[in-house]
Amino acid sequence: MENNGHTIYPIAHFCSPFKSKFGIPRQSGLIEELEGTIVLEPYYRQHEALRGLEEFDYIWLIWGFSANEKDKNKESDTCTPSLTVRPPRMGGNIRMGVFATRSPFRPNGLGLSSVRISRIEWECKDGPVIHVLGADLMDGTPIYDMKPYLKQTDCHVESHGGFTERHEWKLLDVVFDNETEEALSEEERKILSHILELDPRPHYQNDKERTYGMTFGRYDIHFKVDGNVLRVSSIVIH
Repeated sequence: MENNGHTIYPIAHFCSPFKSKFGIPRQSGLIEELEGTIVLEPYYRQHEALRGLEEFDYIWLIWGFSANEKDKNKESDTCTPSLTVRPPRMGGNIRMGVFATRSPFRPNGLGLSSVRISRIEWECKDGPVIHVLGADLMDGTPIYDMKPYLKQTDCHVESHGGFTERHEWKLLDVVFDNETEEALSEEERKILSHILELDPRPHYQNDKERTYGMTFGRYDIHFKVDGNVLRVSSIVIH
């Protein structure tokens, strides 16, 4: 990736149950149980690079929107980055300044996520490997840097959240048919329910007859949405 004339290289890649963008939580931390792993590039697969990291609960990930190349000008009719975007939180109908949002369509295509460290697997094939919870990254996402989260400086409890505080995050009611419910373990069903209740559909789509599909781990999930109810119609193991 080019950054102000300098090339920056991934220090790791993310392994996630999401093989495509569809369905990924729109923010980190929304699905606290969602598991993923950080696999370092060969040069950084040394204990020295992570020495002391096991003492922290959370880390910041700086990563690249690698799947946005085809859609990078979706919010703009020109070849230059758009100055405004349409946040899903506001229904996708109101434009806000790109720097006042967390839209993935950014001038430099960089994302920032806070994830919880579940454990560090020091001795394994590609180790050390960092197991984390609550990430909003697609499988294969390049990670350009990691930094420890510090509650003394990174947590601002009394801060204002701008327009996000005026627009409630409405959750869908997720319903599994008997057959689809039996296809999942209790833990898988719990995590998938949390993902689907956030409404993974694009903000401009609201067709109750349309069947949507998403990949989650080893499953292909199909569902319809009618009003506030999302019904899982089929689950196929691929």
